[in-house]
Amino acid sequence: MRYQDIVDAGQRIAGQVVRTPLVRSETLSRMTGVPLSLKMENLQFTASFKERGALNCLLQLEAAERRHGVIAMSAGNHAQALAYHGQRLGIPTSIVMPRSTPNAKVEQTRVFGAEIHLKGAVFDETLAFTEQLAAERSLTLVHPYDDPRVMAGQGTIGLELLEQSDELQTLVVPVGGGGLISGVATAIKACRADVRVVGVQVERFGAVHAAFHGRQPPSLAAGTVAEGIAVKSPGSNTLPVIESLVDEMLTVSE
Repeated sequence: MRYQDIVDAGQRIAGQVVRTPLVRSETLSRMTGVPLSLKMENLQFTASFKERGALNCLLQLEAAERRHGVIAMSAGNHAQALAYHGQRLGIPTSIVMPRSTPNAKVEQTRVFGAEIHLKGAVFDETLAFTEQLAAERSLTLVHPYDDPRVMAGQGTIGLELLEQSDELQTLVVPVGGGGLISGVATAIKACRADVRVVGVQVERFGAVHAAFHGRQPPSLAAGTVAEGIAVKSPGSNTLPVIESLVDEMLTVSE
């Protein structure tokens, strides 16, 4: 994935996702002692930035791939994004979710006409079933983070941030498998190398944090309130980008 891929993604998805505002939070600014703003990706139709990457990938499918349909494994946000835009574009969508996925997210995905499968206790078990089903049905697998097209779509957030603020100093990004931060860091660093990009991961699933610091990944805990980023290992496409462009990786407790 290159900076130009993100620029192309921005042009490709323009008008089909929300160009979200950057809003100063007076409360958080007072709490932290720094001027702090939030990129309001919760204003996307499915309430998550995941729409950007999912849509960018769907729009690049060949005609035969569109006919056969797509499949993804997701705890919810990627699933809803893919199902929503798949329905909008007339592309059949199958979603495989871990059995622990909150029922609200399952139903919110089913609303968009996706075929839902609840399989696996953790992400990697869900992935194995997803890959098997994709092979059996000739479906295109749209990985939630480890796909250059998805990464480039998420990177369009970085392009918007650069246009929305010329005072950007530090960007704090949540990290699961690294799709968001790798795309955003690529966009930001290509234009503003002085901006610090900091990744934050939950302690119980701190695989990217461990890899970034040259350590073994932690033993996985039973669960986390951050189930959407409970990823066992970073992506083979995302990790090299994170290691080369991200300035710092931190963890937070439950």
